[in-house]
Amino acid sequence: MHLFENLKNAFSEEPYNAQQAQEMAHLYSWGPVIFQVCRLMIKYGILEMLHDHKEGLTQADIVAATDLSEYAVKCLMEASLTTHIVLIDPETDRYRLAKTGWFLLRDQMVRADIDFNHDVNYEGWFVLDKALEEGRPEGLKHFGNWPTIYEGLSSLPADVQKSWFGFDHYYSDHSFDEALAFISASKPRHLLDVGGNTGRFAMRCVAYNPMIEVTICDLPQQIEMMRQATAGQPGAERIHGVGMDILNEQNTFPVDRKYDVIWMSQFLDCFSEQQIVSILRRAAAIMDADSRVYIMETLWDRQDYVPAAMSLTMTSLYFTALANGNSKMYNTDDMARLIREAGLEIEQVHDRIGNGGHSILVCKK
Repeated sequence: MHLFENLKNAFSEEPYNAQQAQEMAHLYSWGPVIFQVCRLMIKYGILEMLHDHKEGLTQADIVAATDLSEYAVKCLMEASLTTHIVLIDPETDRYRLAKTGWFLLRDQMVRADIDFNHDVNYEGWFVLDKALEEGRPEGLKHFGNWPTIYEGLSSLPADVQKSWFGFDHYYSDHSFDEALAFISASKPRHLLDVGGNTGRFAMRCVAYNPMIEVTICDLPQQIEMMRQATAGQPGAERIHGVGMDILNEQNTFPVDRKYDVIWMSQFLDCFSEQQIVSILRRAAAIMDADSRVYIMETLWDRQDYVPAAMSLTMTSLYFTALANGNSKMYNTDDMARLIREAGLEIEQVHDRIGNGGHSILVCKK
């Protein structure tokens, strides 16, 4: 169902009959273990084997190929069968890959989401109720005693970092080239990348435009990670770093030069409404009539399909339980209201950027 043109209708009518609604309720009630079955069918290579054997595989074939016990394989296959991940031939008892199993295996967005939700979120979501009630990321205590996940990002276990960055990069990297085409149309010379993380956008930016200088503004820990990631890379000499706590309202953005573009990619969703207004006001303070703020976000109400909107609203609960306790994936009306409150106005909107449902809001003073 398309959301973008017809959002109100998408969520104003019942999508299921009574039997379907009951089936969905049962699926939701067993959601945590269904998730783990999906993950383990990938981890043990069972979905890959079924993909490679179109004629199907018996339970004995799967036991022999995985070194799992007959009991373990039977549990996984029966759970996968009743959730339509695999199919079975009633005459030969051979399992085959169902369409849902194919997407679990081959859809890279699904794979990034699975790794992120298992390694980063799964245990933290156990205390989602406390996070919602207290407005702080109670689930983060599973990893350490930082106020937000960003201070602790460089100290997270390696597998957790890999999944966190895999999720973050998947949803941003595919949008960078289109975004750079919009940005470069005005021939900017200086770009301020607020929340530039490890410098992936900055590297693409200096490669795309041989004249541009990029300054990344982020936490000191992130600036150090950026310097390590960009060291020795072509164009790295045109990437600069300013380490600062952006949440501290006393910290102003750098004024060492005139920034034609202030870039914020998947950044403002990391903050509460009050914090977003503070950040945008400080951006406006260093702008002139020719400067522009480019805000790239996955606004959940600007998606083409219900599953995309669902994924984004669920991501809000990662922010609640793990990231900071007070931010979310915003919709257009809320983001536009905060932009106006900060003294900026939206000049242009570009939708369907990349393959992650991004929108770019171009703002002027």
